[in-house]
Amino acid sequence: PEVGLSKVIVEGTDGGSLRKGPGHYPETPLPGIRGTVAIAGHRTTYGAPFRDLDKLENRDELVVEMPYGRFVYEVEREQIVDPTATWVTKRVGHDRLVLTACHPKYSAAQRIVIFARLVRTEQLAWTSVRT
Repeated sequence: PEVGLSKVIVEGTDGGSLRKGPGHYPETPLPGIRGTVAIAGHRTTYGAPFRDLDKLENRDELVVEMPYGRFVYEVEREQIVDPTATWVTKRVGHDRLVLTACHPKYSAAQRIVIFARLVRTEQLAWTSVRT
């Protein structure tokens, strides 16, 4: 909500997947499963869903809504890394969300990474229908 972003996340971070929207790194868990959830997106092409990642600030909330729950993360920090820095998606001692995109805008020389810690989980109520 801090940067006005609301997108459906696709599975995969290959070129074809990211043309459709932000993509979940398949080797990372989905929200609600312990670990580091990682999502990549474009900043300047294909709708530029992550254009304003650099405007996020510490303590901004990131909300991921899934059919089974709502997961609220709080931004802890931003870091610029080399494209080969795969350590950013690794599991750490707490549940977190990592957002990645090329940096600077219009270049793939580096990556901007937003690290956010899970602060709240809201389970969705399941309803059953009998026929």
